[in-house]
Amino acid sequence: MSKVIVIGGGAAGMMAAVRAAGKGHKVLLLEQNEKLGKKIYITGKGRCNLTNACETEDLFKNVLRNSKFLYSAFYSFSNAKTIDFFETHGLSTKTERGGRVFPKSDHSSDVIRTLQRALGQAGVEVRLYAKAKGLWAEPGQGCGAKQERQVKGVVLMDGEIVKGDAVVVATGGCSYVSTGSTGDGYRFAEETGHTVTPLQPSLVPFEAAEPWVKDLQGLSLRNVRARIFKGKKTLYEEFGEMLFTHYGVSGPLMLSASGIVNDYMDKMPLSLAIDLKPALTEEQLDKRILRDFEENQNRQFKNAVQKLFPAKLIPVIVMLSGISPDKKVNEVTREERRNFAELIKAFPVTLARFRDFNEAIITRGGVSVKEVNPSTMESKLVSGLYFAGEVLDLDALTGGFNLQVAWSTGYLAGDSIA
Repeated sequence: MSKVIVIGGGAAGMMAAVRAAGKGHKVLLLEQNEKLGKKIYITGKGRCNLTNACETEDLFKNVLRNSKFLYSAFYSFSNAKTIDFFETHGLSTKTERGGRVFPKSDHSSDVIRTLQRALGQAGVEVRLYAKAKGLWAEPGQGCGAKQERQVKGVVLMDGEIVKGDAVVVATGGCSYVSTGSTGDGYRFAEETGHTVTPLQPSLVPFEAAEPWVKDLQGLSLRNVRARIFKGKKTLYEEFGEMLFTHYGVSGPLMLSASGIVNDYMDKMPLSLAIDLKPALTEEQLDKRILRDFEENQNRQFKNAVQKLFPAKLIPVIVMLSGISPDKKVNEVTREERRNFAELIKAFPVTLARFRDFNEAIITRGGVSVKEVNPSTMESKLVSGLYFAGEVLDLDALTGGFNLQVAWSTGYLAGDSIA
């Protein structure tokens, strides 16, 4: 019986531990926090979007980088198998818009309890408040400058050495620092000779340059189309929901956008145009505005557009229109009305910068997948060392796809330990 040490009690770590124990290994799960699954607890606004019920092939389309690396992982432990795993261990699930899968209770704590139950049934030993300082590895039987090394265990912060035949590093990334994601796994990887690609926050809100965005704080826009561009080049265009904050923009549309336009982080600012009425053409919108004006022809402009927008948006869009708010609508010229329609179809926001890791859902970058065997998740440089989850250079869109990456890579790592 081999002894397996898993560092990190998040999604990937718990799944790796359950699977390794299920194959007959003696498994020790080390978690530096006071409880398991702290990041799981806050995912999906506390509901935990645990996977997506799309076709397995569509999982790859929602992984932003290195999707081909996940071929064995996704097919070894697919989204359907993820749902079956949780259902089998007593968690009822439901599927919502966009294929998003949640616990039927809408409580992420139930997902964590299900994983804890699975760990107990598998006989996994869990040690909380156990922070790893580094890995213990010794030279293997190879030769030359890149001789293979063999992992021997984990060194804890208090100096204790925990010996093991295999180690799974599932420490997460740098996102949501409050959950204990301090980037230790990247340091462990570099100390054992691995390459860590540049780290950036992803699936993160944007800060806006316009001072008036604070006046829109809390405004949620549904069924709008967002386009982000740099110069004449469109970088992102999608339909959905977004949210204004005191500093800028967030919500599903903007979080997904951040993952896609991440390459332009050093080329900010970017331009955002929001189509507030995507179901209408400019001509149809102009007719709609004209109809509203005719119904309110003796009213002031600021009071004649109340049917078109949420109340919080009206002062800002009136200001940006260039039309005097006190002007009677029967005095608004055709050109002013046309310009107003164009504003509605392309409401402008300047994206000044990304928010930091404290607000990022995931980390872009990580342990180079070129140095990890995609069929096993084992390091190509250090025998017996495995990587799983966000610590790898893998990131996906919102909708349950990042947690599926964690479940799949964690499962494959645990399954592959000899």
